Amino acid sequence: MKRIAVAVAFAACALGAAAQQPPAAGQNPRDVVPDKMPFDVPYGAPVSLDRAQAAINAAVAESKKRGWKMNVAVVDSGANLVAFARMDGAQLGSIAIAEHKARAAAKFRRETKLFESGIQEGNLHYLLTLDDVIASRGGILIIDNGQIAGAVGCSGGTGSQDEVACKAAIEAVTKR
Repeated sequence: MKRIAVAVAFAACALGAAAQQPPAAGQNPRDVVPDKMPFDVPYGAPVSLDRAQAAINAAVAESKKRGWKMNVAVVDSGANLVAFARMDGAQLGSIAIAEHKARAAAKFRRETKLFESGIQEGNLHYLLTLDDVIASRGGILIIDNGQIAGAVGCSGGTGSQDEVACKAAIEAVTKR
């Protein structure tokens, strides 16, 4: 029995090492071993207070234009809060959620929408076991010259509304 277990384990390792292309039909896509580290965006210099406030102003302006009430948080490249705004009437529970979305995006080097998709579409429930993950869109990275400067998190509306407000913030402060 031990020999069978060892053989199965060896075969699994061999398949994983060789699987550097899309999975074959019936193969678990999580068994594919990528050539490069995913989401390997380096951390860079932290976003300044002026840029963080500009991001907040853009998210608030977009939200006002649409009649939404949002909480908006901006963190630096180390996931530390730089600036925050709560629009009049925005729900209190979304204060912590906006900050959480921004921090999760910075810490895990990806949009929080990817966690949402991973759980809803990819059946990646293990993501729920990771500390500080939030599986809801509305946390987006601020990238400067290929490096993470920080992230914006918006909360108060639906996930898609939060994402629209975040994208307005990112558009306002992204260096081109």
